[in-house]
Amino acid sequence: MKPASFEYHRPTTLEEAVKALAEYAPQDGRILSGGQSLVPTMALRMAKPAHLIDINGVRELADIKVTEDALIIGAGVRHAAFHKPVVDGALGQLLSFVVRHIAHYPIRQRGTFCGSLAHADPSSEWCLVSATLDAEITATSVRGARSIAVTELIEWAMSTTLAEDEILTSVRLPLLPENTRFGFYEFSRRAGDYALAMSLVTYELADGVIAAPRVGIGGVEGVPRRIAEAEEVLLGQKPSPDLFRAAAEAVANAADPMSDLQASANYRRDLARTVVRRALERSLP
Repeated sequence: MKPASFEYHRPTTLEEAVKALAEYAPQDGRILSGGQSLVPTMALRMAKPAHLIDINGVRELADIKVTEDALIIGAGVRHAAFHKPVVDGALGQLLSFVVRHIAHYPIRQRGTFCGSLAHADPSSEWCLVSATLDAEITATSVRGARSIAVTELIEWAMSTTLAEDEILTSVRLPLLPENTRFGFYEFSRRAGDYALAMSLVTYELADGVIAAPRVGIGGVEGVPRRIAEAEEVLLGQKPSPDLFRAAAEAVANAADPMSDLQASANYRRDLARTVVRRALERSLP
């Protein structure tokens, strides 16, 4: 099928983009960046925006910046930018490992990190990374810019707290300490499919015991999130198979899995237990 007719706008500055969105958002204006979610739904006429505001020409949104304590990812940065580490240390390695699991290579050439968060699919790898690392999001409109914690951005599957005239302009990820270890594991029925369940874990290893653990799950519930109960199990303990199984069990007990045509809630609970254990196992050398 072909999309319904629409008016196309291509601003070249952020100021032009937010002004265009302020004008056209009430008329079902949409932002187009990577387009890997929006364009297919338009082709099926599940979405019929009257205006498309293409921000690919806004150069200031295409950069990755490294500050003293954070990595800042602009709205135009493609998934493919992370095929190689974009920053030294654990964070660069983590992003480079996770990106290999996102869809297929051609999609990674167009889809964007920020677009994934704006789309808010619970099975999005970047949504899980952002939730696990407590990312901060910058949203910009004609009223100015505001910072939003990722836990406040994603309300539920495919739903965010962005106002209709706001553009998600960047994501800020904290840099990870040098002694950080991480593990990531996801389960999907076929390579490139959305995950039915996935987990990202990070922790610091100090004097042989776990410090600052983070245990995140995605694809299990309507929103990716950290599981505090599992983090409490890990804190201050020496890594071991028994410890990892206990943390995975804590996740299974704490999760409130969703049920859909792809999997039942009970199946997702079992998957959550498995992906967390395997992510923890992958964190070891």
